[in-house]
Amino acid sequence: MPKEITDREEFIKISEKAVECRVIKLEKEGVAKVKARTSSYLYTIKISLNELDDFLKKLKCQNIKFVE
Repeated sequence: MPKEITDREEFIKISEKAVECRVIKLEKEGVAKVKARTSSYLYTIKISLNELDDFLKKLKCQNIKFVE
């Protein structure tokens, strides 16, 4: 089961251990889901589209993919 994180700083720390990060933009809702896959769990967070670029710059994930 995926775990939803609400704290951005906690998600950034988790992204250091992530194998892959995926970004899914939900235009109708005005948010993007960012998913971080670690060896044991899948973590998700919802970010507004206005703040997405700044948030992605802070992520320490080595492999970021955009999913359409």
